[in-house]
Amino acid sequence: MPNLNALVAGSTGYIGVQLIKILVKHKYINIKYLCGNTSVGKKISNYDKTLSKKNLPTIIKFDKKLLKDVDIVFTALPNGEAQDISKHLTTNITLIDLAADFRLEKGSEYLKWYKQKHRAVNLIKKSLYALPEINGHNLSKYQIISCPGCYPTSILLPLIPLFKKNLVKVKNIIMDSKSGYSGAGRGVHKKYKDKNLYESLSAYGVGFHRHNSEIDQVLKKFTNKKLSFNFTPHLTPMFRGILSTIYIDLENNVTQSKVIKILKDFYKKEAFVKILNADSLISTNDVINSNNCYISVCKSKYKGKIIILSAIDNLIKGGAGQAVQNLNMKFNFPIKTALK
Repeated sequence: MPNLNALVAGSTGYIGVQLIKILVKHKYINIKYLCGNTSVGKKISNYDKTLSKKNLPTIIKFDKKLLKDVDIVFTALPNGEAQDISKHLTTNITLIDLAADFRLEKGSEYLKWYKQKHRAVNLIKKSLYALPEINGHNLSKYQIISCPGCYPTSILLPLIPLFKKNLVKVKNIIMDSKSGYSGAGRGVHKKYKDKNLYESLSAYGVGFHRHNSEIDQVLKKFTNKKLSFNFTPHLTPMFRGILSTIYIDLENNVTQSKVIKILKDFYKKEAFVKILNADSLISTNDVINSNNCYISVCKSKYKGKIIILSAIDNLIKGGAGQAVQNLNMKFNFPIKTALK
């Protein structure tokens, strides 16, 4: 297989650095350019010392002229900026976006949730919201790949198979998610400077977090019933990892064991989704520094209810690792290339 030249835009954020750490291990990828705004002229090793022995380019400012030398563009940028880059793609370039620019199928929804007008509405139809275990087989048809958000990844992976089989009631689902503070980006320390970040737990985006739109859009594809849920995210005093706890009502005569069987059957050929035995207690420590998602189905004290635990590393399975997994599927590379 020939090597592909890659450009990483937004290379110094937590997700960008994690992406580079994965790509340097990818035998089919050559990192041609690293781009940033406030970091121009610096080495990426300034942001992660483990990269100091890697032969990586100095960070430069993005210019559309750079695109003539690359096959892949990864964008780990503030929302809106990948839209501008997308307008300059030639037919031989694939854009893999790790932000939210192409996650929503309507420009009006993007405006509603992200409070800015979408600047590349005509390209939304050329993009695919790519949760690899669910629709990764369609990637070859699309030039723009939109990677799901970290919270939705942890929630959608356990729920979609159950929705598809009509095993759960789709009203009044409770999704309670807790993330390491890296999920809020490098600006987290300024944004939450009054929250005693390292010693406290903080709820945020209560009722109206942007990821509500993403979760709603995807789950509605798998049910004809009226969907309702409450999603509440929290920042925790740890750097990375997400643990989502999902409270669900079962349809009549559906048991915990049936739910587990359906999940195991659905993901039996997937390398990165692990369905654990009933009532297994999981933690973020089980998945840190991996592209895995661990899922456990637990009993409730109430009949007809279950509690699902789902754990991922927000920077890998919820970010850079999922982007590389999509890359591998798009170009038919072995699925575990550069991932663990």
